[in-house]
Amino acid sequence: MSIRRILILCLALLPFAVAAQEAYRNEVEAWRTQRYENLKKPEGYLSYVGSGLVSEGEHRVGSAPDNDIVLPYGPAHLGRLTFGLDGHLSFVSAPDGEGRIAGKPIGEVTLKTQLDEGGPTRIDFASAWFYLVKMGDLIGWRLRDTQSPLRQHFTGIPHFDVDPSWRVVARWEPFDLPRTLEYITVLGTPEQGAVSGQAVFERDGQRYTLWPTDAENGQLFFVFADRTSGKITYGGGRFLYADAPKNGEVVLDFNRAYNPPCALNAHVVCPTAPPENRLRLAVEAGEKKPAGH
Repeated sequence: MSIRRILILCLALLPFAVAAQEAYRNEVEAWRTQRYENLKKPEGYLSYVGSGLVSEGEHRVGSAPDNDIVLPYGPAHLGRLTFGLDGHLSFVSAPDGEGRIAGKPIGEVTLKTQLDEGGPTRIDFASAWFYLVKMGDLIGWRLRDTQSPLRQHFTGIPHFDVDPSWRVVARWEPFDLPRTLEYITVLGTPEQGAVSGQAVFERDGQRYTLWPTDAENGQLFFVFADRTSGKITYGGGRFLYADAPKNGEVVLDFNRAYNPPCALNAHVVCPTAPPENRLRLAVEAGEKKPAGH
């Protein structure tokens, strides 16, 4: 084919390429809009207003300074939380306590965490609710509020412009035997996940690998850091989901790389990027540090 014909063909295809890129940008923007809507839901990450760890023993709970667990606001005395030596968790309401469970006053009740069937037990007052979580061997308390300042004043997250070149088609290399990936959370506690393979891609002539753990719906979940981490982006790394490998390939859409919840709210615990996923590459795509971080 002559050079002239090649040029004519390229010019003819150009509008289709431009339209495809515009459609892709619109898809990413729609994904970002949905992410913001999820964050702003009553049980999204923006509603956290208080957190802490619970040790064994009895603990008075409320906003008054004489409590063992001091809430940022709410009833002066909500009740008494007991963490037994056998691991049993219970709560007794303060006299004339304002707390409610499923709209009913509380007497004495066993508290479930998020890992128990039907849990966590939610103690409501005003627009807020108190509950317990289990993280490995630790028990923590959380307070959420639909009137959280973060939720009320959220306007979005800074991000790089959408760049189609950061939608990377990587090669999927399955491992003969599953391997273990260890994360360290922002609390310094370890978490582990099974890894069945690695995503391998090239950028500017250099080879890079990322290890994912399995997520819901057959997806892959990556926690990665890069040379923007701690500077332009969150220092602990960013999250990225990808569809299951197909025909030996996996799509890494770094335009959808996003901040872990602990970058948005200090009352959330999340994993940081493991050594295997620290890229010697500046991934200038996806979300940047949240404003005011």
